[in-house]
Amino acid sequence: MSTVRISGVKKHSSVNGPGVRYVLFFQGCPHNCPGCQNPETHDPMGGTERDTADVIREILQTKYLDGLTFSGGDPLMQPEAVKEIAAAAKETGLNIWLYTGWTFEQLMDGAAGETAKEALPLLDVLVDGPFVEKLKTGNAIWRGSDNQRLIDVQRSLAEGSVIELPESKVKK
Repeated sequence: MSTVRISGVKKHSSVNGPGVRYVLFFQGCPHNCPGCQNPETHDPMGGTERDTADVIREILQTKYLDGLTFSGGDPLMQPEAVKEIAAAAKETGLNIWLYTGWTFEQLMDGAAGETAKEALPLLDVLVDGPFVEKLKTGNAIWRGSDNQRLIDVQRSLAEGSVIELPESKVKK
């Protein structure tokens, strides 16, 4: 096991994906989107360093969860930790979402590194793209701005192109 630098957790959230979710807020983000709701997560040296084994144990001991959401910062700045934690959560049947400022296409092209690309098969939904303040309308379910997409990762990887989830298929 390794370590992960996080800014915090929310053990029972209903606003970071469908159902009741454990949200892990990663520390570190290179995107610096103007108007970001979590600017305190940008500094890669901020937050707290924890053993991934302890984080996994805490997630798996939390009752009444439907899913796990990786938020931030940008979780893909720490792809090894994402892979470790997602693999353990996946074994228990948790639905896994990840928010990133990179687009799916950028990740597939290796913009965040090969390890970040290797994390994709462990995810169910990727909310991709930078937050764009002028595109914040409040109409985008589970997203901060209208440019961000809800991507069905498994279908997208299988078909070799982005498959977005229709909002009607994503339960609130």
